[in-house]
Amino acid sequence: MLRLEKRPQPSQLWMVLSPVIAVFLTMIVGGMMFAILGKPPLEAIKVIFWDPLFNDQFASYSRPQLLVKAGPLILIAIGLSIGFKAGIWNIGAEGQYIMGAICGAGAGLALYPSESFLIFPAMALAGGLGGWAWAMVPAVLKTRFGTNEILVSLMLTYVAQSILISVSSGLLRNPEGMGFPGSRNFKQWDAAFNAELIANTGLHWGVVAALIAVIGAYMLMSRHIMGFNIRLTGEAPRAARFAGVKPARVVFFCLGIAGLLAGAAGLFEVSGPAGQLTGSFNAGYGFTAIIVAFLGRLHPVGILLAGLLMALTYIGGELAQLMLNLPGAAIQLFQGMMLFFLLAADVFTNFRLRFGKKGVA
Repeated sequence: MLRLEKRPQPSQLWMVLSPVIAVFLTMIVGGMMFAILGKPPLEAIKVIFWDPLFNDQFASYSRPQLLVKAGPLILIAIGLSIGFKAGIWNIGAEGQYIMGAICGAGAGLALYPSESFLIFPAMALAGGLGGWAWAMVPAVLKTRFGTNEILVSLMLTYVAQSILISVSSGLLRNPEGMGFPGSRNFKQWDAAFNAELIANTGLHWGVVAALIAVIGAYMLMSRHIMGFNIRLTGEAPRAARFAGVKPARVVFFCLGIAGLLAGAAGLFEVSGPAGQLTGSFNAGYGFTAIIVAFLGRLHPVGILLAGLLMALTYIGGELAQLMLNLPGAAIQLFQGMMLFFLLAADVFTNFRLRFGKKGVA
């Protein structure tokens, strides 16, 4: 008879292996799913993971897109991981991402058609503050009334989506857009456009911010007393209280950082790759970043690598839809499998399989 036995200490080997195992299991089960849909499984896996980088027909376009897609995923996941380390479950990063885009775009459009070099920095600041303010709602409710931040942050995402639809067809609609919903196109306004810093690389300010966030998060969690307080709060809440750590301060800090980074990601996206604010602007980055955070083991360097991997599945998934006529829902399910198998593999970090009956003490 098989049973699970708790390990005396978490297995460091399994902590390293479980993301790798999760990716391989995703490929295997995903291939089976593609076969059921009547598509060649090996060809589908090749299109998703190989062709975007090494197929000469697509690589010139796909390689720059790797950074474009990875930038917001990494930036949002870094913010989420800090809260997750403290046991603060912010599931509403998508809403903070949307509100950052709205506030940043609104700040820029209020100054149109100025060509001042301060326009884009002001938009970035407004975007970050917009995401931060949206994250403060669950923070205040949690610390003052004991509400569940999972439910509050998640529900606020749908409020943010409604606001997005409203402003893109009303307050922020392009007055020269012939009545169509959507803001002005930032690609046609140099002062507000988040252009590539190096041509044909996909490197823009959002990617730079993501790299800075990775370094900053590493320094915070490994070198700063606040990082120690965050880890202590997540691992031993009672010990944290005895050590003088104020739970409310940790909640405000973690949710604030997550909202700030998600809001900034929204601004960098709307002023760059997306180009304009529309009712369908949000691409699910806030939800996908949760998978990235856990796939990266809540470690900044791991999140950097996981963000690149998830970005590859975005690009490869689009190619698979184009070349193999795979449905978009199948690609989303394929991405979700990674988190499912990671959680399954993580069981063996704290438990080991044993055969036979449990011994009697």
